[in-house]
Amino acid sequence: MKKTGIINAPISAVIAALGHMDMLSIADAGLPIPQEVQRIDLALTQGIPGFLDTLRVVLSEMKVEKVIIAEEMKEISPDMLNEIQGLIGDIPVDFVPHPDFKELTKSSRAIIRTGEYTPYANIILVSGVVF
Repeated sequence: MKKTGIINAPISAVIAALGHMDMLSIADAGLPIPQEVQRIDLALTQGIPGFLDTLRVVLSEMKVEKVIIAEEMKEISPDMLNEIQGLIGDIPVDFVPHPDFKELTKSSRAIIRTGEYTPYANIILVSGVVF
């Protein structure tokens, strides 16, 4: 049994397999997940697990070079955006229109679906390197 870190086997495996510039997405309950992308479905009910808790845990193990967020979050869910910015610190953010965001998710290695009901609570994490 793993002693520390992420104990969800699919998430742990995806993070361990990421290379430089690979993408991993964390999504709210409503984001459409492309058929060709691995779905890691954590959603149990509204808000469980939450987006921010999931992001916090993934960030604890993944080296992130930049993040991509839908432009619409600035206006529709500014409180969520502020929370995200607090978690990511000085990691650069690219804002894109939501249709472009959904298209980019097709290139994700996996999409982790949460129980989050906050509109536009989605993020693409772009993998960095630790050296």
